[in-house]
Amino acid sequence: MPIYEYQCVKCGEVFEAFQKITDKPLIKCRFCDGKVQQLISKTSFQLKGTGWYLSDYSRKSGASSETADKKEANKPDSGSDSKASKKE
Repeated sequence: MPIYEYQCVKCGEVFEAFQKITDKPLIKCRFCDGKVQQLISKTSFQLKGTGWYLSDYSRKSGASSETADKKEANKPDSGSDSKASKKE
């Protein structure tokens, strides 16, 4: 069940209420019966790191073969150069 946060306009008290999503928002303060406003607060859910979709699913199979191909293309062909220089 979600936790909603409210603040009273009259007394300034901030309090939380466990409510179903289908429940109507509260309109009265628990402490002084004044009008309340629903607050928007940060969620405790966080995604950290480079991201779960791009790094784990989207390019996992294609990225490894592409990077391997690029590394091979950028490598100098040291075997043929060393043989050619020995013959001369």
